[in-house]
Order: sequence, then C-alpha cells, then structure tokens
Amino acid sequence: MEPNWLDDAEFRAWIGYRRMRLLLDAQVSRDLASDSGLSAPDYDVLSALSSTPGHRWRLTALADRMLWSKSRLSRHISRMEQRGLVTREGFEGDGRGAVVVLTDGGLRAIQEAAPAHVASVRRHFIDLLSREQIEVLATIAETVLDHLPDGGQDTPGRRGRPG
Repeated sequence: MEPNWLDDAEFRAWIGYRRMRLLLDAQVSRDLASDSGLSAPDYDVLSALSSTPGHRWRLTALADRMLWSKSRLSRHISRMEQRGLVTREGFEGDGRGAVVVLTDGGLRAIQEAAPAHVASVRRHFIDLLSREQIEVLATIAETVLDHLPDGGQDTPGRRGRPG
C-alpha cells in the first residue's frame, strides 16, 4: 500500500512545528538558565511540586508526568537535593517508594524564576501571536493531546495554571 504522503501545506506545517518546537524550547531554556540558574527539568520539577497540596509528589508519578524513567528522575532529584531545592521522603506503606518534597529554598527558587520565565515565553512566543492565533493554537493542541496516550492529563489550560 502506498504511504499517504503529506502535501505541501501539511509538510510545511509539520516541519515548521518541529523546527519551532526545538528552537523555542532551546531559547526559553537558555533564558531560564541565564536568568535563574535553573534548567528546564529543574523548573518542571519545582513547578509541579509548587502546584500540589503539601508541595509533594510521589517520585513515580512525577517521572510519569515528565515522561522520564524513574531512575533518570531519581538521579536528577539527587542533584536538586544537593542544591537544597527538594528533599526525598519515604512513601507511607511502601518501603521502596519515595516522595519528592519542595523545600523552602525550592519554593523561593521557583517564585524568583517564574516572572522572568513567563517574560521569556511571552517575548519568544505569546506576544508574537494574535489573540485569534493563540485560540486556534490552543484548540489544535487540545485536539492532538486528546488523541495521544495520556495527552489529556495535566493540560495547562484544563488545570487553570500557567506553565
């Protein structure tokens, strides 16, 4: 069976999206590191923890959210622990499980990093688009996410919190 090749407009949209995603992620990550000393994964962990009751999240659930293996996240959490951003506690009822907890220093770090991070997102993305383009992009993102495994969970607009 012959592949259903992309037409010119579809190819342009796909390649444009891929290039934009790579370059935009790289620029926002550079700005974040320069402005706050945090990496994008640091920010993701701190942001996730700061949005939960008690500022804690089970390591396995956080790894799933970040699409990381448990061992990769565990190593990253160890580095963040050394910097005083998070701590690790045992999980009640499971001697092998762990809960990652935001420290006061981690909360301060995310609170200090967030304004410059949002400014970077605005400068390199949001403020370049019209309100109509933003609405269309949000609808596109929701449509695609609704058709991906676990894509609908933790969608920023659906949980009412900025990323």
